[in-house]
Amino acid sequence: MTSDQVPTGRDRLRELLDAVLDEDNRTLADMAGDAFSSPWHFSRQVARGVGESPVALRRRVELERAAWQLAGGASVTEVAFAAGYESVEGFSRAFRRAYGRTPGQPGTARSRDAHWLPAPNGVHFHPPTSLWVTGVQGPRGGDEVTALLVHHALEDTRALLELAKGLPDEEYRRPRVPGLEVLPWDGPEESLAAVLDHLVWTTEVWLASVEGADHPDRAADDPVALLARHDAAAPRWLAFVRDVSRRGAWGDRLVDALCDPPETFVLGSVVAHVLTFGAHRRQLARHWFRAAGVGVDAGDPIDWLSRRSS
Repeated sequence: MTSDQVPTGRDRLRELLDAVLDEDNRTLADMAGDAFSSPWHFSRQVARGVGESPVALRRRVELERAAWQLAGGASVTEVAFAAGYESVEGFSRAFRRAYGRTPGQPGTARSRDAHWLPAPNGVHFHPPTSLWVTGVQGPRGGDEVTALLVHHALEDTRALLELAKGLPDEEYRRPRVPGLEVLPWDGPEESLAAVLDHLVWTTEVWLASVEGADHPDRAADDPVALLARHDAAAPRWLAFVRDVSRRGAWGDRLVDALCDPPETFVLGSVVAHVLTFGAHRRQLARHWFRAAGVGVDAGDPIDWLSRRSS
């Protein structure tokens, strides 16, 4: 995908998302009507922006969604009609032309990109209802440092959760700064319990987005439960970052349709976001551990790496 093909800005991507995924937009006229444009002008705009006609784009993304649903055990019939085909036979022909096999035959294992078809623009279906926009591969320098920071952050979070197991519950849940919000949309983080829960929850939420999983349920926040949640998410998050680093895919974009309105996230900025506010929360937790009379180290990556190397 060249730099002039990458959709830039929320409005452009929201139009693209509407054209591709809006269940009411089954025809070109429907898509154009939503954009307050004539079909001819709308087709030209989309083709110029992403190198694919809106009808072809929708058809391909619908087929990618169908392949993902089939890999998850959905029936050919329900997938065919959900994709907008008037008959199972018509869907089967289109699927066979696209994937070289019938929809009833087993395909590749269900992974983030196993269902992707060749595309001129890097725009693909990303489960459960989102788009993934691959970007130009960027320079590889600094990837090792990023992976190191993520690894340290995960192990440092685990060390703090272990430390919290020794706190009385009233100290663990005591409001330290009433009304404190690290990020406005995350709500109050007035206690150690809330800060440590947000450390784990943030990883769980972003992991669900990049893996194409359902939005996770908020589980228990006692230290033992948080440790179990962290240990389930941490290796997958680290593997995701290492995979992005290996592919040089820091510029890939995730169009998250579960946000209202839909939001676009560049993978590099997602990792930077998690690292930035995770570091802040870990230092805040350290301050409150000390206030509770618990000794705790500085959380310095230099010390952490020295211990691992010794």
